[in-house]
Amino acid sequence: MPATAAALDVAVLPATQWQARARAHADRADALTAAHRERRSRHEKHPVEDFLYEYYSARPARLRRWFPGVGTALTGDDAALAEPATWRWHVRTVVAGRAVVALDAAAFLADRGEGVGWLDELLRRTAGRAAHLGCLGLHEWAMVYQQEAHRHPLPLRLGQAGTDAVVEAHAIRCTHYDAFRFFTPPARPLNRLQPERTTQLDLEQPGCLHANMDLLKIALKLGPASPGELLLDCFELARDIRVLDMAASPYDVRGLGHTPVAIETAEGRAEYVARQRELAERAEPLRARLLAVTTAVLATGAS
Repeated sequence: MPATAAALDVAVLPATQWQARARAHADRADALTAAHRERRSRHEKHPVEDFLYEYYSARPARLRRWFPGVGTALTGDDAALAEPATWRWHVRTVVAGRAVVALDAAAFLADRGEGVGWLDELLRRTAGRAAHLGCLGLHEWAMVYQQEAHRHPLPLRLGQAGTDAVVEAHAIRCTHYDAFRFFTPPARPLNRLQPERTTQLDLEQPGCLHANMDLLKIALKLGPASPGELLLDCFELARDIRVLDMAASPYDVRGLGHTPVAIETAEGRAEYVARQRELAERAEPLRARLLAVTTAVLATGAS
C-alpha cells in the first residue's frame, strides 16, 4: 500500500534542486571512478585502488546513482517523478498538496531492520570511544608474515626476512576483525587481541584505518536511506585511507606512484600517526551523518 502523507515526515525538494543535485552527483562519481573504468576497459588491475571496488563491491554504476536519503522527498511533474517512483522502497504520495516521491522508511526497515539496528549500534559504540593511534598499519605486515605467497603482485620493500623482522620487533594491537582474519597463522598469536565477529561491537574504535574505511561499506549497506553525497564522501575517505594503508604496508608501492611510509623508522612512525589522526578526524563527521541515517530509519519503527 502507498504511504500516506501523515506517514512521511520529510523535507520536500523541488525538481530544479534535486535534479541538479543528481547531475552533480553523477558527474562527481564519474570523475572519481574514471581511472578505474579506464583500467577495467584494458583488463588492468591496480593493487591499491581495486580494493574499494572488489572488497566493498563499490560498482561505478552504484556510486553514480543518487538518492535523496531518508527524510527527503522529491517533487515535480509526472515526467520528473517517473523514474524515482520506480526506485525500490520508495513511494509516491501527496505532501502539502504536492505529489512527491520519498523513501518509505517503514518498508525499508521491514526488509533491513536487523541489519540497520546492528549498524546503528556499531556506529554508536565506535563514535563513543577514544581513537587509538599508532598501530602503524602492522596488520598488512602480519598478513605476509612468514609466508612466501602474498595477496598482491608487488615486491616486499624489505624482502621476506626484513618484513618478518619488523613484525617481530613491534607490538601488534589490531582491533579490527576483518583485518585480523587475514593474518597468517604464525602472526595471529602475536596480536595483543584476538578479534572475532562476535566481539566487533566491543572492539571497534575510531582511530582504526579499516573501521573508517568501512564507513563506505556502511553507506552502501544503507542503500537509498543514505544520501548520495554521503556515499561519495565515504568513498573519497576510503580511497585516501587505502593509500595510507598500502603506503605503510610492507609492499613496495613506488611503481604505483606512492611514496612508502617506512614505519620501521622513527620518521615513518611519526608520519603514520599524523596521517592516521587526520583521517580519523575526517571520519568523525561522516560517522555522525551515517548515525543520523540509522537513527531516522529506526525511529520509524519506534513511532
